[in-house]
Amino acid sequence: MTLVKFSGNKNRGVDNWVNDFFNPIFNDSFLSDRFISRVPAVNVAETSDAYHIELAAPGLEKGDFKINVDGDVLTISAEKKVESTDEGKKYSKREYSYTSFTRSFTLPDSIDHGKIDANYQDGVLKVDITKKEEAKVASRLIEVK
Repeated sequence: MTLVKFSGNKNRGVDNWVNDFFNPIFNDSFLSDRFISRVPAVNVAETSDAYHIELAAPGLEKGDFKINVDGDVLTISAEKKVESTDEGKKYSKREYSYTSFTRSFTLPDSIDHGKIDANYQDGVLKVDITKKEEAKVASRLIEVK
């Protein structure tokens, strides 16, 4: 088998100029980061007494979160907008930071709607959803006869 090098168009000067001009625009991390949907990672765990949701959301404050229960759907959302302005400077590039997300979870019938607690610490939102007493599994030792 023989490999042959493709020589292409000899007039590559214009192509190189176009690539040099447009590549920084389309490959800029500023643009590519803004087009990616950012949804925080979530861990959901169950114990005998409750369900536990841990949502990784660093850089937010506890006032940025909104937690809502509507029927059997728990919705966690957050919104944070940061604008930095300095009137004394002339900017060639200025960035605004806007973060928002929404995560929804379907809750089972076994939860107690009155006992849902949330705590935000060290960039992690922890939501504890207590089960109803009749839904808690009682553990007992079964004797083998």
